[in-house]
Amino acid sequence: MTKPLPSSPAALDPLIQMALASSARNDAEQTLDLLQEAMEKMPSSGLPYFLAGAELAQLGRFDEAEAAYARAVLLAPEFDMARYELGTLQFVSGKSALAMVTWQPLLERSDMDALKMFVNGYIELAADRLDAAILLFEQGMRANTQNAALNSNIGLLISAVRQSTVAPPQDPTTSVTPPPQAETHFLLSSYRQRGAAH
Repeated sequence: MTKPLPSSPAALDPLIQMALASSARNDAEQTLDLLQEAMEKMPSSGLPYFLAGAELAQLGRFDEAEAAYARAVLLAPEFDMARYELGTLQFVSGKSALAMVTWQPLLERSDMDALKMFVNGYIELAADRLDAAILLFEQGMRANTQNAALNSNIGLLISAVRQSTVAPPQDPTTSVTPPPQAETHFLLSSYRQRGAAH
């Protein structure tokens, strides 16, 4: 699996280092300002767009996050984490067909590839095969030995999926029909809470 960031923080551009530090302090405004500077300084790099996408997603600014991730993939088609996160955001936003197009190169990888397992987990989730989805997510976590943050995010997703299957007690005198977009809202909420898989 491709690492989204160099193994040594010192190998990163100073603007990126400052943006990561600012993000760790939860200063979203400064983080986005620094990443905008990095985009202008490194116009051919997908990394600042990827990091901006992650920051914007955490803020719930999903349309802007999708645009930033898409720009990262356009600039760096082999940037696997940017492609994965773009597809994930599209999927949880109810754009599953678009997500499949975005994810296609990841689906062509080895069956033992963690990102492919995670993507296939989402595919099973879309088909409401929750047990199969959880199994694939767990297999992907075991295969992913390079990105602890991603495993943490998937672990949170598994917990959310399991909790969503527990039906709350209902008053038999009332009939409650969940809104059609309930699943999308649940996934977006889960996505926002997970944080960036740097």
